[in-house]
Amino acid sequence: MLEKFLHMSTLFDFYGPLLTEKQQRCLQMNLYEDFSLSEIADELGISRQAVYDNIKRSEQIMQQYEDKLGLIKRMAIEKAELIEIIQELEAIKTDNSHNELTGIIKRLSSLTSYSKEA
Repeated sequence: MLEKFLHMSTLFDFYGPLLTEKQQRCLQMNLYEDFSLSEIADELGISRQAVYDNIKRSEQIMQQYEDKLGLIKRMAIEKAELIEIIQELEAIKTDNSHNELTGIIKRLSSLTSYSKEA
C-alpha cells in the first residue's frame, strides 16, 4: 500500500500538471489530504463513481506518460550516479587541505538531498 502511494505521489509530482484541474484536485484530495471517495464527491459535487473513475483514469494517464517519457526512471538513474560520484569524491579526500575538492563535494551535495540518505 505504501509503495503504491509513493509511486502515485511521484507520478503526480511529475505529471500532475498535465492533468485537468478536476483530475488534479481529485488526486490531491485522495493522495495528500486523505479524503475518502465520498468526501471528494461531496466536496466537488459529483458522484462517488465519478470520483473513482476520475482517479483511476488519472492514474492510467500518468503511468502512460511515465512509460513514454521515463522522467522518473531517468531521475532515479541520475540520483544513483550523483550518489556514486559524491561517495567517490569523499573516498579520495584525504584531508581538509583540499579546499577545492571539499568545495566540489559541497556543491554536489547541495544538488541533491539524497547523498546522505541513500
